[in-house]
Amino acid sequence: MNLITLTDPRSPVSEAYRTLRTNLSFYSLDNPIRSLVVTSPAADEGKNQLVANLAVTMAQSGRRTVLVDCDLRRPSLHSFFDLESEPGLTDRLLSEVDELPLQQTSIENLFLLASGPKPPNPADMLGTKKIDEIIATLVEQFDIVLFDTPPVIAVTDAAVLGVKVDGALLVINAGKTRRDQAERAKELLEKARVRIIGAALTNAPRDSGGAGYYG
Repeated sequence: MNLITLTDPRSPVSEAYRTLRTNLSFYSLDNPIRSLVVTSPAADEGKNQLVANLAVTMAQSGRRTVLVDCDLRRPSLHSFFDLESEPGLTDRLLSEVDELPLQQTSIENLFLLASGPKPPNPADMLGTKKIDEIIATLVEQFDIVLFDTPPVIAVTDAAVLGVKVDGALLVINAGKTRRDQAERAKELLEKARVRIIGAALTNAPRDSGGAGYYG
């Protein structure tokens, strides 16, 4: 898994991630974003790579940052940082551990709450009161909490979790996402009353920096 913000920090793509970080940081000065769901309309549109690199830039700016892998069907964030997928979020949701099993990454200020064992009913688990308690604990301990969730159209997980946090960032792949998929994803999030912070464009033409943000 490639973390370009670490391997090539001076590249245009890394600069695009820092621009995204800045845009999110100044989205609302009166009510700063502390917790954010990152999702996409469909699978394989680059959301995992985006949220991992965004987390790195957040941590590099001095903000205590935690990544939470809520893609309980296809967890992957642990592989970006050479960490373990268990124990993790589901262990705490099932009360198999007393404390949140946070893992320190090799990057200062950046922690990971991995997915944990795959559950049979991910959306149901993300809708419980216990997840509310976990969110509150993380927001108290960290400056920014980033949740990676499954695609919006495929399952309801992103919408279920999105209403519990400050907002959602929709990842759009310039070379793959169809317009109707993007519109459908936006419609589903809005119907669930999720606050859409904006959209991040991945796989953009290289001369445009490789990424973009639209608030």
